[in-house]
Amino acid sequence: MTVVVKIGGARAVDPEGALSDVAALVAEGEDVVLTHGGSTAVDETLEDLGEEPTYVETPGGVVGRFTDEDTMDVFKMVMPGKLNTDLVESLQNLDVNAVGLSGTDGKLLEGKRKSAVRVKEDGKKKILRGDHSGKIESVNADLLETVLAGGYTPVVSVPMLGKEKSGGYTAVNADADRAAAAIAGALEADLVVLTDVSGIYEDPDDESTKIDSAATPAEFEVVKDAAEGFMTKKVMAAEEALEGGASSVTVASANADAPITSALEGEGTTLEPGVLEESAEVDQ
Repeated sequence: MTVVVKIGGARAVDPEGALSDVAALVAEGEDVVLTHGGSTAVDETLEDLGEEPTYVETPGGVVGRFTDEDTMDVFKMVMPGKLNTDLVESLQNLDVNAVGLSGTDGKLLEGKRKSAVRVKEDGKKKILRGDHSGKIESVNADLLETVLAGGYTPVVSVPMLGKEKSGGYTAVNADADRAAAAIAGALEADLVVLTDVSGIYEDPDDESTKIDSAATPAEFEVVKDAAEGFMTKKVMAAEEALEGGASSVTVASANADAPITSALEGEGTTLEPGVLEESAEVDQ
């Protein structure tokens, strides 16, 4: 079994339990690929440098980061630099032979650069240029499989390699949840998305309304209707992972005991490939 684990970058997420769980799984002979976010750390570093993080809303209502050239420089320092190195260091201290990789290494994560984005501002649609972002279109699964076969544990961070229309590449930002989804799909792995809540709730303010699982298109509609705010992107990423070939996706708390193992055993909200059957039949 291969497990792709995504650790969120929110302040409320403590990675210690997840890293200990990675060590336990690796000791049992499981293949684990660890991925991570880090938007909070990027924002804090920008603020320390006297810069203001910029978030924009798309015409479809999705809020995301606008990554200009200066922000991209900070992003490269923080994500594959500090955060990835810190996680590798922690895993080495748990006797896990971890290897840090960014999406630019070996063309691990690749897709077209998006230099302009459509946004909604004060009720009006605008185009902002100078963005450094992209959507992952391919994953070098062979690189990850080679690393795993050598007995190493990959720790993967964006940025990704963005293809320019004029040719060549630029390192660009990509959503960390969707990066984990692309990797899980390429490896046909189980994906565990660890965050600061215990799953997806029908009522976002009431933990007792947690949805345990979804295995049919109708059940998945309930999940999508329930997702709000940051959870919207996680559900979008989960759908992309399953479409790409992932075995399952579970959204669960990073702060639980043995959070990865418990997620694989049914804690959190688990989404099965069956949620896509209806749309797959329509496409045929």
